Amino acid sequence: MDAGLLLVRLVVGLLIAGHGVQKVSYLLGGEGLAGGTEEFRRDGFRGGRLTAVAAGGSQIGAGLFLSAGLLTPLAAMAAMGVMTVAGTVKRPKGLWVQHDGYEYPLVLVVVSASLALTGPGRWSLDHALGATPWPVWIAVAAIAAGPLSGLLTRVALHRPPTAPEGVRRARTAD
Repeated sequence: MDAGLLLVRLVVGLLIAGHGVQKVSYLLGGEGLAGGTEEFRRDGFRGGRLTAVAAGGSQIGAGLFLSAGLLTPLAAMAAMGVMTVAGTVKRPKGLWVQHDGYEYPLVLVVVSASLALTGPGRWSLDHALGATPWPVWIAVAAIAAGPLSGLLTRVALHRPPTAPEGVRRARTAD
């Protein structure tokens, strides 16, 4: 069981961290901080550069902490939060990833929640530091707070769509 948890933590955690690296740098095929900023603007978010840095930093931190099995419920909470935001962006395109849907963010949210519930296993920093098992209430709180924080972030930072320029001119002429 510990080998399975380690494998899941490493793959999922490093993928989440890599996704964050792409938001803020040219590494791993990223388009740099300017590209990450533009992506958030295209997706309708306020905050520009700060939003890209916060999202990228959250993904990097959550992913690395999940990989290491360090503060696992909190790392899972952060991962669920950023992946919930990603899911809200992709939701209008449907479930399946081949249509740029929210399938992949959903899988990452569910795996992160599962790691919060199961704990990181013996081959983790949490175990080495004597922090396991985490109380169930902490895992449940993290599972509730992660997606909720993502939804609140979406509400707080998402700007309403604007009408195309020609439509705005016609409306103001009335």
